[in-house]
Amino acid sequence: MSHLLWKTLVLSPVVLGVTVLVSARAIATEVAGSSEDIKAKTAQAETPISSDVSTFIQTEQPKVNQLLVAQKTDDNKVLEEVNRYSSEGKNQNSLSQVTSVSQFSDVQPTDWAFQALQSLVERYGCIAGYPNATYRGNRALTRYEFAAGLNACLDRVNELIATATADLVTKQDLATLQRLQEEFSAELATLRGRVDAVEARTAELEANQFSTTTKLVGEAIFAVSDIFGGNTGDVNNTVFQDRVRLDLQTSFTGRDVLHTRLAAGNATAFSQVGNDGLPINTAEGTQTFQLNGGSTNNSVVIDWLAYYVPIGPAQAYFAATGGIHSDYAATNNPYFEDYDGGNGALSTFASESPIYRIGGGAGAALTLPFGSGGSFFKPSSLTIGYLASNANNPGVNQGLLEGNYAALGQLNFSVGDRLALAATYVHGYHGAGGGNLFDAGGGLASTSRVVGTGQANTLSALNASSSNSYGISAAFRPSEKLSVSGFVSYHDVSGFGAGDDYEAWSYGLGVALPDFGKKGNVLGIFAGAEPYSFNRPGFAGNDIPYHFEGFYKYRVSDNISITPGVIWLTSPGQSSANDDAIIGTLRTTFTF
Repeated sequence: MSHLLWKTLVLSPVVLGVTVLVSARAIATEVAGSSEDIKAKTAQAETPISSDVSTFIQTEQPKVNQLLVAQKTDDNKVLEEVNRYSSEGKNQNSLSQVTSVSQFSDVQPTDWAFQALQSLVERYGCIAGYPNATYRGNRALTRYEFAAGLNACLDRVNELIATATADLVTKQDLATLQRLQEEFSAELATLRGRVDAVEARTAELEANQFSTTTKLVGEAIFAVSDIFGGNTGDVNNTVFQDRVRLDLQTSFTGRDVLHTRLAAGNATAFSQVGNDGLPINTAEGTQTFQLNGGSTNNSVVIDWLAYYVPIGPAQAYFAATGGIHSDYAATNNPYFEDYDGGNGALSTFASESPIYRIGGGAGAALTLPFGSGGSFFKPSSLTIGYLASNANNPGVNQGLLEGNYAALGQLNFSVGDRLALAATYVHGYHGAGGGNLFDAGGGLASTSRVVGTGQANTLSALNASSSNSYGISAAFRPSEKLSVSGFVSYHDVSGFGAGDDYEAWSYGLGVALPDFGKKGNVLGIFAGAEPYSFNRPGFAGNDIPYHFEGFYKYRVSDNISITPGVIWLTSPGQSSANDDAIIGTLRTTFTF
């Protein structure tokens, strides 16, 4: 075969140029060896699609390509060769058809192939280069890539003949091309057949795709957990709990996204018991996967329905149900807050400041950027939001404006790309009939509480009350391998009856080591005091309930992570008379 090629090179500048395209050394390359390299690169390139709206739109087509890659067999190694040949130019932002060989900086008149390449460029126009004005004629290619280059020149010759410019094509060139077609007939046939198969398969996928505007993002959590310590350990058993979320993310413009999330689970928090044998009124130690929209028997509920859309330079947020403040406000707690509850901290306390757990439900929010130009704080923004817990209820003292609500205002500051700060204010109204301060939208008379002690949560059962909460949060990332974050929050509750007033505090500090041991892993340590309140009438206990937590998220693959962790609670229920509680959890998270 190489003897035939040499003779044809002597006969025609067309063939000489084609050979420059692929190089003599490439022709002898084995297909199997290069296909293994392709598989390795493909495996490294396949990563989960981000939930970001702009990324979602841009990666929808590559998603189809990944489905095709997944169907590889030994029979379509040719396709891998074609993919590598075509992607070589795409990855390098290949230059369009050149009009003169002088445009190539690495091709000189003294080169042995200069005249042949000049003929291909100026007579047949089937040569392209790279953005840095190079031709790279000495790179190694395979027989199939040679066939692809030959096919390009054949197509160009056919085009010239069809457009009545056949006088540019000499009989000598046609005869040489015919010989090459015969020599590479098997590769050309296979190449064209595989390309047709790919096109047909892609058309079928596009015709039967789930939606042109919607993608499905899923998460399933399996968790084995137990709690130890005194009476608390005796009254609880080891549990195996689950939570599943299916989020339909729809984009209509490429910049907006509508979240319709279905959730189901069977997880509940552990009960804690004091030394007197009585249950402790507390939500300390609640874990993130135990928040499941009210589903405790794996019944399916729509636990979140929200829409993000830009309005000019601002970002707007609208929630029809299940909205919480951390949906739209920066929590400044990276690696602990992961916005899904399956990959960050184990506990609701370590994941975000309790100030974001006040109220929730339906409402709207707006984030306005500022601080551009020469400002010291940049980029910075102002976030305002309003969420009503019983917005769907038309009853007395209910609804969007008359029922329980929480209004948030937050200033967000960034100092360079290493430090982020936020100052937060939340005003809440809580109707008569009881309820909890940190209820994440449980609403009027709800028993829902997600963080903190009973002293810090319990609102008056007889009278309405209002709350004013103030918080500061910060995140500092001195290096790519270290992140430090923390928060402090103060809550002032004013009841409309005698003895209904109280104050509550909370604070925490976390240190995260991303990529610890392996890329994608996270080692996190968090410590602080869950929301507590002292000297409330009818409540016993004035000790600070400290919370210590450590976890290690191990990334098994792009879609599976395993997180062992420990939560240590001191003075549960704000009483040092109660035994410390230790929660051990092994959480496995599947994302798809």
